[in-house]
Amino acid sequence: MVDEVLINLAGYTLQQDKSTHLTATLATTTSTIASPTILQLASTDLGKGTIEIGEELLWVDSFDRIASTATISPYGRGYLGTTPSTAAAGSRVVISPTFPRYVVKRAINDTVRALGSSIFAVKQTTFTYNAAVSTYELENLNIRNILTMHWESIGPSKEWIRVKRFDFDALPEITTWGATSQTVTIGDIITPGRTVKVVYATEPTALSTNSDVFTTTTGLPESVRDVVILGAAYRLLTYLDPARAAMVSPQADETDSKRPFGSSGNATRQLFALYTQRLAEETKAQQQQYPARVHYSR
Repeated sequence: MVDEVLINLAGYTLQQDKSTHLTATLATTTSTIASPTILQLASTDLGKGTIEIGEELLWVDSFDRIASTATISPYGRGYLGTTPSTAAAGSRVVISPTFPRYVVKRAINDTVRALGSSIFAVKQTTFTYNAAVSTYELENLNIRNILTMHWESIGPSKEWIRVKRFDFDALPEITTWGATSQTVTIGDIITPGRTVKVVYATEPTALSTNSDVFTTTTGLPESVRDVVILGAAYRLLTYLDPARAAMVSPQADETDSKRPFGSSGNATRQLFALYTQRLAEETKAQQQQYPARVHYSR
């Protein structure tokens, strides 16, 4: 998703970040005064400033154009809160990235969390019904609301019968149930030993690694993926003025006259309008898929 956001933003900034690559492995994660990190690079088009390798930002203190080496400052590893990491030879090195991948990932997760006020993640859990127990613990699920409950009927019909009488307690008594538990009390008559399935709404879960599957981790449907991308893009573009971001060439004055300061506002409003439209569409679709169902507490 990070690459998808960056591709979308490239059309608005009209700028391609300069990059080169490592010619030797970066095996350390620290840079000290006594033993600074020295990068072996393929290009000499580099100066003092910020570079990006993978998802780590580094601060270059000096550069030797003859040897094509860059010396990282003692404070330069894990710059601006990124995580220091090793890198193999051939890894891409982005020079003064306009949108660091670390920041893009944060914008994506901020959007996923913000969606929770409009769109909920749908998940399910099961437990076995016991005739002697009426209240069941739902631990560490962060349930916002129970959408439906069904229990598996006896016999070859494979029917799941809806539970019409239940009472969900989002904040049960802590001494009895614990601080992370929620409970549901069932009032229907269910055959003992049968499986009860609970479909519930919860907050979307933020992504943690690049290998996370969007639908599996967040709990959101695949159709919401483009909503997250649009939301992350407008969040990033809000703080970037294209007329200032493109000042990397001798034609700076000409570019500035064509794209005056503040022109990023139009692009931001356009992206925000698309985000709002798609969010409304997905909210309506979810409401139709999971309509409000009447149930009785007793």
